[in-house]
Amino acid sequence: MDYREAVQDLAPCGLDCSRCADHERGEIKQLSQRLRQLLGNYGRLAQIKAAEKPAFEHYAHFREILSLFADGPSCGGCRSDQVKCPISCLAKTCHKEKEVDFCFQCGEYPCPEQFKDSRGLRKRWLQNNDAMKETGVVEFHLEQKKRPRY
Repeated sequence: MDYREAVQDLAPCGLDCSRCADHERGEIKQLSQRLRQLLGNYGRLAQIKAAEKPAFEHYAHFREILSLFADGPSCGGCRSDQVKCPISCLAKTCHKEKEVDFCFQCGEYPCPEQFKDSRGLRKRWLQNNDAMKETGVVEFHLEQKKRPRY
């Protein structure tokens, strides 16, 4: 992996767009599509199994959620023209104006406006950018890939 690949996957704020459940090429979307395909007509067996394992009574609901993961809105990531990220983030546009790839590269970092209304997101944003600054973008991205996205 090189810097260019890391920039493709990571949002300007440091979140890993490529591991988001809604990312058009994301692993969650791909695995959901594959699982749905493998399960095929499992609903019939789920009805039989429900007699001994009541959780299978909710198989149809599981299938509906699986389809949402598989076919839900596709986002190209925060650097694309097809941004569908529900997180309100200034970095999506600000990084273009400041001509930087990531927030930590900006002379005004840490921006007081970024995630000012969300302590949790602000803390994560600062941790991500400080880590990229300290270890490098590629190393940060490789470490992120080892962790759960959510």
